[in-house]
Amino acid sequence: MTQDDKDEEAIRRIVAEMTDTFNRHDAKAATRMYAPDADFVSARGEAATGLRKIEEKLAAIFAMRAGGAVLTTLDVKVRFVRPDVALAHVLNELGGLVAPDGKKLPAHRELSIRVFVKDNGAWRVAAFHNTMQRPFEAPAQKG
Repeated sequence: MTQDDKDEEAIRRIVAEMTDTFNRHDAKAATRMYAPDADFVSARGEAATGLRKIEEKLAAIFAMRAGGAVLTTLDVKVRFVRPDVALAHVLNELGGLVAPDGKKLPAHRELSIRVFVKDNGAWRVAAFHNTMQRPFEAPAQKG
């Protein structure tokens, strides 16, 4: 196994851990994989920088609309920009979100880009930016 293979495997493990901590709705655990000065942008444009602010943002998301949400990772593509910098495009399906009026929203897909940096032999997320793919698309019209 090459070093690139080992690094890609490590990054894929972090992505899986991010999905797991989301599904446990554990904002504190979710910040463990971020760099101390990381940037975070949710699919709704909510931004935070730094571990404390990211944890606060995730906790608010879990408390307001995602307390019962379930995230499923569908695809992960990793590309190394340099030996210590990698991009991961992660396609997820998210179900169980709740609208402000309390109604359950339909499941949708989200595509995130995660910038990973390797520092002292450990990979961390330096930036996370998520976007919805065709959010809450209406069914096709018949006739």
